Amino acid sequence: MTLAIATAAACYLLLSVCLWRWQARLIFYPTRRIHRAPADLGVPCLQVRIPVAGRDDRVEYLEGWWLPAEQPGASAILYLHGNGDNISVATYAEQALRLRNLGLSVLLFDYRGFGQSDGVFPSEASVYQDAECAWKYLIEHLKQSAARTHIYGHSLGGAVAIELATHHPEAAGLIVESSLTSIGDMGRHSGVFRIFPLKHLIHQRFDSISKLAALKMPVLFVHGTSDWTVPCRMSRLLFAAAPEPKQLLIIPGGHHLDCALVGGRVYLDTLLNFIDSCHRLMAGANVRIGDQ
Repeated sequence: MTLAIATAAACYLLLSVCLWRWQARLIFYPTRRIHRAPADLGVPCLQVRIPVAGRDDRVEYLEGWWLPAEQPGASAILYLHGNGDNISVATYAEQALRLRNLGLSVLLFDYRGFGQSDGVFPSEASVYQDAECAWKYLIEHLKQSAARTHIYGHSLGGAVAIELATHHPEAAGLIVESSLTSIGDMGRHSGVFRIFPLKHLIHQRFDSISKLAALKMPVLFVHGTSDWTVPCRMSRLLFAAAPEPKQLLIIPGGHHLDCALVGGRVYLDTLLNFIDSCHRLMAGANVRIGDQ
């Protein structure tokens, strides 16, 4: 009996060490395989290389795509994708096209360690740095107005978007889709990790809910009720924690990757109305976010 207890304790300790040491491997699932090129999108698309300071002061590059709108001076979206695959997969590329078809310019890119971007395996700190460099590139190199640029993040990219938005109150607005409150909450949501002292083990925190009080721009949260990856209640909690102006769009039957498809016209109209309301707020109009 004593040996069994000692063995169980040793296994528990070993698993705890592994969870602390390799937790980024449980969060990120990058792929290098490219499924489509910019030319395959069927719209004007420029492949861009965004510089970022790497290890030992070496310059590394983020590979991305710039999809300019047909109309000059259109509003822009900085698209921050989730924790898996890369921008060439259908989930991300088709959403970028969907946004571009709404009359928006879109910049999407891969974090370091994803797709054709340089770098080693990603971490919370590195994806935050990558998003900051992409914002700088969009504003300074692509000459987009911050006041007409929205930060959009899907899934874990929503946590990256919230972090970036707290540093750039000059942005027009923030759109967070199918995202989480924190990695700790996701661990507690999963029965597998509940037995571990997550409060002490987690260092890749993505603690979005604690950052929302510092937000100084309108925010739209979107989530599907049938999302089995990140529960819909997390967007409800994020919405409750966010300051005004804010809006919450719940898509009945929407899953983690298909809110735009399931939501259809309601989803698209909500995005357009939100973006328009943000610009009118910037112009000093008396507008309530969420009004149609």
